[in-house]
Amino acid sequence: MYSLVGIVCVLLVITALRDSPIDAVAYDPPQKRSMEGVLKENDRLKKAEILMAGKINGPEDVDVDGRGRIYGGTRDGKIIRLLPDGKIEEFVSGLGRPLGLHFDALGNLIVCDAYKGLLSIDPAGKVTVLATEAQGVQFRFTDDCDIASDGIIYFTDASDTFTVDEYMLDMMESRPHGRLLSYDPATKRVVVLVKDLYFANGVALSKNEDFVLVNETYRYRITRYWLKGRKKGARDIFIDNLPGFPDGVSSNRRGSFWVALFTVRNDIADLIHPFPWIKSLMARMPAALWPKPEPYAFVLRLDEEGNIVESLQDPSGLPLYEITSAQEHGGYLYLGSLHNDRIGRYRLAE
Repeated sequence: MYSLVGIVCVLLVITALRDSPIDAVAYDPPQKRSMEGVLKENDRLKKAEILMAGKINGPEDVDVDGRGRIYGGTRDGKIIRLLPDGKIEEFVSGLGRPLGLHFDALGNLIVCDAYKGLLSIDPAGKVTVLATEAQGVQFRFTDDCDIASDGIIYFTDASDTFTVDEYMLDMMESRPHGRLLSYDPATKRVVVLVKDLYFANGVALSKNEDFVLVNETYRYRITRYWLKGRKKGARDIFIDNLPGFPDGVSSNRRGSFWVALFTVRNDIADLIHPFPWIKSLMARMPAALWPKPEPYAFVLRLDEEGNIVESLQDPSGLPLYEITSAQEHGGYLYLGSLHNDRIGRYRLAE
C-alpha cells in the first residue's frame, strides 16, 4: 500500500523552491476494471514474431505498403522500412519525431510528425508539409491519423501545451489540451472537429466512416465523433475506464478496432491525481523520480458498439512492451512502440 504521507515528505525534501512547469487540477480516476472475463490475464503476445530487433529506434506507429514493406518512424527523425527479403533500408531522414503513419490511396505515406506537423511523403521520398496549425494555434504534438475513402485525413494534435518530450507533464497537469482535426487534400483546409480532449492520441474511422474514434489517453477512454447521420457533429464516450492508457487505435474496416494500451493503470498516478499541489511539486522533480510505466504488453479488440471482445497480453513485457500501435494487415497485427527497438508481428486467427 502506497503511503500518501511518505510521497509528500519525499517531494517536500527533494523539490527545490522553483516554479512548477504545470498548472495542475484535480482528477478523480474511476475505480479500476476487474481483470476478469475477456480481460483475464494471458500471455498470447509472447507468440509475436520480433522484427528489426535493435535496428529501429522507437517505431511509435507501423504501416505496410502495397509491396509488403513495413515502415516505422524513429526517435532521430527517420522512417525505416523492412523489405520482404529481410533487408532494412532508410526511406527518409531529416524529419522531427515521426509518430502516426498511414498510406493514402495514391501510395503517399501520411505522417504525423510531433514537431513538424502533418506531412505527406511520396513513394520517391519527397516530403511535403500539409499543415502546421489550425485556427491560429500551432500544432505542438501532431500524433496520429486515419484516412477516409474520400481522401480526408483525420488527425490529432495531442497537446497544444506540451511536446512529445513532455507528455508526462500533460498527464500530471490533467487539463484538456488536445484536438481532433481534419485535413482535406482537395482544398488544403484544416478543420478543428473537437477541442478540449485529454491527450488526443490514436485515431480510427469506423467501417462505414460514419464516426471516428479518438483516444483520450489520460482519461482511460475513447471518444467518438459522429461524421454522418442524425448525430453528425456530436461527440460521446465510446468506451470508458479502460484497463490501461489507450495510445494507438486502428480499424480493420470490417467492424473491429485494435487498441494499443501503452501500459496498465499506474497506482501512484491514480493516488496523486486528486491532489493538484502534489502533482505540481512532483513536476519540479527530476523525471527519473516520476511514476514509471509497468512493462506490460497489452492490446484490445473492440467491436463497433464499444465492447471489448478480445485481449492480447504479455504481463512480462518481454520482448514487447509499451505498445503504442496495433495495425492489422494481411492476417497479422503489427505492433509498434514509442520506446522499444523492434516491431512485433502477431498472427491473427483465421
